[in-house]
Amino acid sequence: MVHENDTTRRGTADAPWRIGTRGSLLALTQAGTIRDALIAGGQQAELVVVKTAGDKSSDPVEKIGVGVFTAALRNELALGTVDIAVHSYKDLPTAPDPRFVIAAIPPREDPRDALIARDGMVLGELPAGSRIGTSAARRAAQLRALGLGLEILPLRGNIDTRIRKVADGELDAVVIARAGVARIDRLDEITESLEPVQMLPAPAQGALAVECRTDDPDLVTILSALDDAGTRAAIGAERALLAYLEAGCTAPIGALAEVVESLDDDGRVVEELSLRGCVAAIDGSDVLRASVVGSPDEAEELGRALARELLELGARELLGANREGGTDFDPSQPNGER
Repeated sequence: MVHENDTTRRGTADAPWRIGTRGSLLALTQAGTIRDALIAGGQQAELVVVKTAGDKSSDPVEKIGVGVFTAALRNELALGTVDIAVHSYKDLPTAPDPRFVIAAIPPREDPRDALIARDGMVLGELPAGSRIGTSAARRAAQLRALGLGLEILPLRGNIDTRIRKVADGELDAVVIARAGVARIDRLDEITESLEPVQMLPAPAQGALAVECRTDDPDLVTILSALDDAGTRAAIGAERALLAYLEAGCTAPIGALAEVVESLDDDGRVVEELSLRGCVAAIDGSDVLRASVVGSPDEAEELGRALARELLELGARELLGANREGGTDFDPSQPNGER
């Protein structure tokens, strides 16, 4: 295997850093923010589009697995044909790959889910029987749990395709990640941003993972300037919860961590990490919820602690019932959705 690791040469006009990305508008926009940030920091960089099997398939994400998107980028990274890969963090498997390091997690976009509905309606205004499209078991389960009598249908395609299904009248509404809509500058089409009390987002939703090879220490240093400590702590907690529950790409699990300010016993302002999590039955018949607060320095342990609490509440049985009910779980895959 040949790596082009001469960092004295890379990052120049003659040999810019090569950033691997999928070819969708959303992926190109996300990777473009990293390219622009590197250029602003005095490094030269360019985008390299990598075709993936997932881009060529019309099958639902639950069937193909979001791993096909990240695996293709990682393969090019390992081969040395690209220097950097930019992922939607929630697409990455929870198990670390020793070949690579997440050198930067930039500030997170708003992690909430978003409703785009006909006639400008919010969720509570949609009449019973309305056809709602979503790509994720997590969203479907939480929507069903609200008891609104909605018909939940699978959804595939890029953001434009999904939104068009509402405009064309094929669906009454879709629920997608607000961050993706924001990144392609279409926030005006959102009719409601769903609060976490209604729907907890996927672990790491709205966050990017900027990855490079472990044996590129100089590049790791360059990319680390783009890292946001608060976002890294939040993602660490959410992903630790997901990993501890050993749940895969179709698991109906939501998690959201936020750095909040609090007062200690001496009245001093300190930062704490607040983490909420839920596990839902696919049919919406039950949703287990729990929360925990602790130090951002102990983010991953907070995630594991909350996972243990959810297990004590019955999460293992709920996830097991989901599997027995025909939901295809693959613990090697992340909690994938769009």
